[in-house]
Amino acid sequence: MGSTILSDLATEIVVPVCAVIGIVFSLIQWFLVSRIKVSPDRHSSSSNNGKGAGYGDYLIEEEEGLNDHNVVVKCAEIQSAISEGATSFLFTEYQYVGVFMVAFAILIFLFLGSVNGFSTKSQVCTYNPQEMCKPALATAIFSTVSFMLGAVTSVISGFLGMKIATYANARTTLEARKGVGKAFIVAFRSGAVMGFLLAANGLLVLYIAINLFKLYYGDDWEGLFEAITGYGLGGSSMALFGRVGGGIYTKAADVGADLVGKVERNIPEDDPRNPAVIADNVGDNVGDIAGMGSDLFGSYAESSCAALVVASISSFGINHDFTAMCYPLLVSSMGILVCLITTLFATDFFEIKAVKEIEPALKKQLIISTVLMTVGVAIVSWIALPSSFTIFNFGSQKVVKNWQLFLCVGVGLWAGLIIGFVTEYYTSNAYSPVQDVADSCRTGAATNVIFGLALGYKSVIIPIFAIAVSIFVSFSFAAMYGIAVAALGMLSTIATGLAIDAYGPISDNAGGIAEMAGMSHRIRERTDALDAAGNTTAAIGKGFAIGSAALVSLALFGAFVSRASISTVDVLTPKVFIGLLVGAMLPYWFSAMTMKSVGSAALKMVEEVRRQFNTIPGLMEGLAKPDYATCVKISTDASIKEMIPPGALVMLTPLIVGTFFGVETLSGVLAGSLVSGVQIAISASNTGGAWDNAKKYIEAGASEHARTLGPKGSDPHKAAVIGDTIGDPLKDTSGPSLNILIKLMAVESLVFAPFFATHGGLLFKIF
Repeated sequence: MGSTILSDLATEIVVPVCAVIGIVFSLIQWFLVSRIKVSPDRHSSSSNNGKGAGYGDYLIEEEEGLNDHNVVVKCAEIQSAISEGATSFLFTEYQYVGVFMVAFAILIFLFLGSVNGFSTKSQVCTYNPQEMCKPALATAIFSTVSFMLGAVTSVISGFLGMKIATYANARTTLEARKGVGKAFIVAFRSGAVMGFLLAANGLLVLYIAINLFKLYYGDDWEGLFEAITGYGLGGSSMALFGRVGGGIYTKAADVGADLVGKVERNIPEDDPRNPAVIADNVGDNVGDIAGMGSDLFGSYAESSCAALVVASISSFGINHDFTAMCYPLLVSSMGILVCLITTLFATDFFEIKAVKEIEPALKKQLIISTVLMTVGVAIVSWIALPSSFTIFNFGSQKVVKNWQLFLCVGVGLWAGLIIGFVTEYYTSNAYSPVQDVADSCRTGAATNVIFGLALGYKSVIIPIFAIAVSIFVSFSFAAMYGIAVAALGMLSTIATGLAIDAYGPISDNAGGIAEMAGMSHRIRERTDALDAAGNTTAAIGKGFAIGSAALVSLALFGAFVSRASISTVDVLTPKVFIGLLVGAMLPYWFSAMTMKSVGSAALKMVEEVRRQFNTIPGLMEGLAKPDYATCVKISTDASIKEMIPPGALVMLTPLIVGTFFGVETLSGVLAGSLVSGVQIAISASNTGGAWDNAKKYIEAGASEHARTLGPKGSDPHKAAVIGDTIGDPLKDTSGPSLNILIKLMAVESLVFAPFFATHGGLLFKIF
């Protein structure tokens, strides 16, 4: 079999060191952002004419220097209002989620402990019957601990991301006075803080957990890595509530603000007279940042867990080869270093001088990180894997070479890039699909909706082929382990992906603050340019999240099938087929719940905004202040109440199906939900993204074609706003939450597999 070039000791040093480097780098970026002051200076800002970036800088400073003091004070006020709203919402959400977390942890303990009737005696190993393994009770205790660890890490990463974003939004607005390049750097740096903190924390906590568990488990690696799967379950279950709750919050506010403000009252977006405007800006942070952070952390934790579980019953685990066992962690460590270099390209090596350079700069981030990562993975595969080894493949061992594993990771990595660019093609207003959708607004909202839906369905084709090819290649080379590391490959550049993703809501907020603080038209144009690029990159981020979710859940599905000792999943048996049908229905049921929640919450919001416009004298004239707090409260209450049923649907389905119908039916449910969930998720995200950018295309009026459709307030523009409003819950609530549904059901089934295998299928046992 051969040994690895990298020694076990070196591995034990490299992984935590890379994680710490990631954390230090994010702190440095945070320090650089924090040097921009949001409290007004005593000197007029025109004193730094000479310094600055040159190109007409001081002209802008002069123009903005007049009302400088007031603007800065206003920005600071708005920022603290947004920050307070987001913090109070997350605290409320976490109180509810905390109760759920404790209850579910007890469930895990009871279900897994009861596998052998809570006995403390050693049991025969599942995959290696000659040896004795630690008792099932130990797995129950350690799975519960790792579940709590994953949940807490997920919550913290979402919360930190939100804090950083609300800290950076006003700073981005203020830097926009000096030019678009400066504002871009602030927004991007702040995104990088979140990306690196999350990637490094996820890696570090997982690594520490493995080493602590090893103190008890010793040589029983099969039990050790089975207990570690709780980490992925914890991460994703918190992400589900973060995504659904945050998504309902942000869209209720957004739809309410748009329908009354833009369509009925004809006031611009983010106008301070609109009572829902603070709630809308808070929503960007809790949905797109806290939700997205937890979601990608969940994917990352699960793909690592799936790979580790399969590796622990392959030659890596049987021969106790620690370095090869840590291959998934070493790939992630390399990812942190690669993303660090990539980030410097955006913030330090090149400076953005014009609006049209923003989107290419963000796209270059993806390409640079993918190219560098390919080299990085090649190095890791060469030094951390034996030249030949065996991988567990449904009951037999398959011989694999190290270059084959490199190809598995590489295929996932490049498939991610392809999915990202296809998503961009269908959602960016620089290309014909979105321009066609905008053009269809000439004849009203109905044609806009028809074109948008068609675009979403069509955008599924290439990503599905990319996922299919990567599944085929990676499975042919290294069975289920190949698919797990392909998913990891797609997520290996997570720090850069998250930085690009968090950049969007930060610049969106910056634009809102500029509008509310009454800054000049030129500054609003700059923040709009940042925001439009951010919209497209957010769609790319969602594409990544969905693609990786498909691979992750397939890998988890494979690990579940192995653990539940099912040799084949036969579609022709009625048990499996009914599972397939029900599984394929679940994403629709889930989407129906989330869409309806957004609709009913938006309804309350619209009524409240209308009430304020009708009853507060002088509000439309800008003489009176609206009551922002009531709107924030409506969004908070609605989302907390409405996130419970969809969450319960996802969390309870595997438990009910596994307990009453057994592992075969459950395997059908998992396969069905994976197949239908991926399609709906991609089409929903892209339809919503296209409608949003079609509206922005008409508003910006950058081309001759766009000017024939505009200006704001024209009939085509109103039709575009309606399309955008319909697309909001699709792209920010249902679509992104679906990828959590797919992964979460798979990882939950894997964690509870020992219980289902021994006690599951009660109904079939009775009959």
